[in-house]
Amino acid sequence: MKKKHAWLAALLNFILLGVGTIYNGKRVLVGVLLTIGAIGSTYVELQMKEAAPELYNYAFASFFILAVAMTIDAYKEAKSINSSQQ
Repeated sequence: MKKKHAWLAALLNFILLGVGTIYNGKRVLVGVLLTIGAIGSTYVELQMKEAAPELYNYAFASFFILAVAMTIDAYKEAKSINSSQQ
């Protein structure tokens, strides 16, 4: 497997969940499903902003925490891929 840039995997996963996981190439199906879920969740979040503005902050915070967790996951996975190649 080709060497991965951990910072790029992390950035991609933060911008759009799953893309960094796809970039790493180890769990592509998981990455694709995360990306589809992120797109759907973003749509719901934006609809919630108008329909239930009192809940929007909770949804935003939840999605932000998930994005941070997946950013860390992609970074660690890229580092693991690189260390296993040495």
